[in-house]
Amino acid sequence: MKGIYSALLTSFDREGNINEKGIREIVRYNIDKMKVDGLYVGGSTGENFMLSTDEKKEIFRIVKDEAKDKVKLIAQVGSINLKESIELGKFSTELGYDSLSAVTPFYYKFSFDEIKDYYDTIIRECKNKMIIYSIPALTGVNMSIENFKELFKNEDIIGVKFTAPDFYLLERIRKEFSDKLIFSGFDEMLLSALVLGVDGAIGSTFNVNGIRTREIFELVKDNKIKEAREVQHITNDLITDILNNGLYQTIKLILEEFGVEAGECKRPFKEATQEMKKRAKDIFLKYFS
Repeated sequence: MKGIYSALLTSFDREGNINEKGIREIVRYNIDKMKVDGLYVGGSTGENFMLSTDEKKEIFRIVKDEAKDKVKLIAQVGSINLKESIELGKFSTELGYDSLSAVTPFYYKFSFDEIKDYYDTIIRECKNKMIIYSIPALTGVNMSIENFKELFKNEDIIGVKFTAPDFYLLERIRKEFSDKLIFSGFDEMLLSALVLGVDGAIGSTFNVNGIRTREIFELVKDNKIKEAREVQHITNDLITDILNNGLYQTIKLILEEFGVEAGECKRPFKEATQEMKKRAKDIFLKYFS
């Protein structure tokens, strides 16, 4: 399960409906061109939290059907509706996903005991492995090393997608749990996370920047930190330009330049303006031509 995983985009038409052809093309591009080790399906990048249960199931089905067993697949099934999480977890497990993942339950101020019960329940009901999705900036849920110790007592919790800038906590988790998988979730902090010993990374920009991501991995493995830093500089220049133009819209527009039918973003995300399209083309020419 180690390695580079694209946080998979979802292609929608202008009415916000799932574009199956586009999703299949995004999957193929990630496997064939970006050479990723796996796909993280149903996360923030996939605009998951604006979708119905049936739409989420359809995306899980399409991705599995297209990817087959060529790469590892992780299904993000987290929701503040526990019944939905279980339904999605069972569905993706039956499809053959290699692991589940679930964002910490958000919006309400759940206690840690409630969060732990949420994970234990999904695992018990779905009978699959689990990767915790920790993203405090969006959920408001900050977990301590003691919390991770409690969660990791469940042997079916095999790791964490760590999308937080607290690298002291990251280092403590790595030191304490050498047998657990740690995936870096911030593309712009990949080099720093690799130096601390993470097992892999899950990122939205890997949909277009997977080759440079792999280069950073390999350079760190060969202890060529200076060279890896230079590639991270280029990557972060790219990320800055993408963020300044609209994250998901711009990644999709770059994929369109590569001939991939990446489609639209789902409202309330705004439709890409002509100016955004022009800037996206400039970004494409600057970093990928």
